[in-house]
Amino acid sequence: MSSPKIIAISGASGAGKTTVVKQLAKTFNSPFLLFDDHTDKDTYPNNMKNWLNQGADVSLIKTPLFVSALQQIVSQTATSYIFIEEPFGRERDVMSALIDYVVLLDQPLDLCLSRIIKRHTVQSNSDAIYSISNYLDKYEDHFRDIYKESVRQVRNNCDLIIDEKTSLIDTTEVIANGLKNT
Repeated sequence: MSSPKIIAISGASGAGKTTVVKQLAKTFNSPFLLFDDHTDKDTYPNNMKNWLNQGADVSLIKTPLFVSALQQIVSQTATSYIFIEEPFGRERDVMSALIDYVVLLDQPLDLCLSRIIKRHTVQSNSDAIYSISNYLDKYEDHFRDIYKESVRQVRNNCDLIIDEKTSLIDTTEVIANGLKNT
């Protein structure tokens, strides 16, 4: 029995990674892992603005729970694919040898930002406005540049780039066609 191929869906926050991963897993009847489900207080450097200014080394973003969960699924599955949401593609040292194929959802940052704001507005508490305002302050200060730099790094070492807004069905079809060559 051969090991399943690990397919990483990458992109900036709000690019649609989670939605695409879940749709691909459903389409291929395969397991999936989501990056944010396996992060903790030690995942990101304490000062992301300094991290960006010092070269944005994505290998400093640590996700041992994610790696462990992926290794466990690989050892227990007989499917052809495992789909993962990995914002940084093959660029993190710990992930580079594990990933077989990287799809970059290179969506316009204004679309991504709109989706993030929508996510915040579905919160049913009074902190939603503060949360959006706080996020936008960070976005203007350094998040936007972090997203641009992360996408730039992934773009240099990915297998497929989807750089236009398409429906979920069309995006899934493009990726499925790309996987035929793996």
